[in-house]
Amino acid sequence: MTNLDFDRASGFANAALAMLKRSQIPPFPVYYELFYTYATGANSELNSQINAILTRSGNISLEEATGLCERFLKISDMEDRLRAMSEIMSRKITDVNQAIDYAMATANSYSGSLQQASGDLEAGIDEDALKMLSSRLLKETRRMQDMNRRLEAELENSKDDISVLQRDLDEVRKESMLDPLTKIPNRKCFDEQIILDLQRARRDDTTLALLVFDIDHFKAFNDTYGHLTGDQVLRLVAQVLKANLRGRDMPARFGGEEFIAILPETELRGALTVAENIRKSVQSKELLKRSTNEKLGRITLSIGVAELRAEDTVASLIERADQCLYAAKRGGRNMVVSETDLPPNEEAGVA
Repeated sequence: MTNLDFDRASGFANAALAMLKRSQIPPFPVYYELFYTYATGANSELNSQINAILTRSGNISLEEATGLCERFLKISDMEDRLRAMSEIMSRKITDVNQAIDYAMATANSYSGSLQQASGDLEAGIDEDALKMLSSRLLKETRRMQDMNRRLEAELENSKDDISVLQRDLDEVRKESMLDPLTKIPNRKCFDEQIILDLQRARRDDTTLALLVFDIDHFKAFNDTYGHLTGDQVLRLVAQVLKANLRGRDMPARFGGEEFIAILPETELRGALTVAENIRKSVQSKELLKRSTNEKLGRITLSIGVAELRAEDTVASLIERADQCLYAAKRGGRNMVVSETDLPPNEEAGVA
C-alpha cells in the first residue's frame, strides 16, 4: 500500500467514525462498514439513500442504519462465522492433542528412567553411581514437573477459549434462527419447530392451528414510500404478532411480506379469534413518516387459518392454510378465512 492509498483509507475511516459519532450510533463493525462504504462512494444507491435521509433529518437513526445494513451489506454471514469457529475449535483440539501426546511421551520416558533406576539399585551400585543416578532422576523429575505445568496451562487456556467459542456458537445459533429485520423467528426456525409441534400434538393427542398472514398491497406501498418505510411496516406486523400470541405460540417471518404462526393446543375457533384480533390490531395503527409526520394511511392483513388433521403432513397443513389465505385475498383482502369457509373443490386443491 502506498502512502497515498494509506492516506485515502484513513480519510474514509475518519469520515465513517465522524458520522457514527454525529448520529450517536455505536461503532460496531457492521455500522462502521456501512459508513465507510458511504465515505468511499462505492455504492451509488446506498449513498443516494443516506443522502436522502441526511437531507430530510440531518442525522441517521440507529433504526435507519440497521435497515440500510440489512439491505446493502448482506449481513447474513452465519455460515462464514460458523465455519470460522469450527476452524478455531479444530485448531484448539489439535493443540490439546499435541500437548497430551507430548505429556504421554514424557511420562513414558520418566517411567522408563524409574524402572532403570530400580534395576540399578537392586543390582547394587557404588556411591558415585548413586549420586549420578540421583542427579539424573532429579533432572527427569523436574522435566516431568515442567511438562505437567505446560499441559495444565495449555488445558486451562483451551478451556477458556472453548468456553468463549461455545458462547459465540450459542449466539450465532440464536441469530441464525431470527429474521434480522423483524427480530422474530425466521423460516428456518419455523421449519424446525413445526415438525416438533406436529410430533408433540400427535404424541399427546392435542390439536394445533396454523395462521398464515400476508400484508395487503405491500409491493405498491413499498414502491410508493420506499424500502425503509416498508421495513417499518414489516417490523410493525411482527410486533403485533408477538403482542397477540402467548405461551408456546410461535410467529415467524415466512418470506417477503408473508408471516406465519404456530398455535399449539389451539382449536380452529380459538385460532380464528386470535387471527381476528391480529387483523384488527394491525388495521387500527395509522402509519406516520417519522421525518415529516406525514400520514401514510393504514395497512391491512389477509389471514388464512387451518387446524391439524390426523392425516396431515407439514406440507398439507401449510397448503391448506395457504388456500385459506388466497381465498381471503380473492374475497377482498383485510379478512380472515378458515378451512371451513373453503368450497369442497377448493379445499381438495382443485381451485
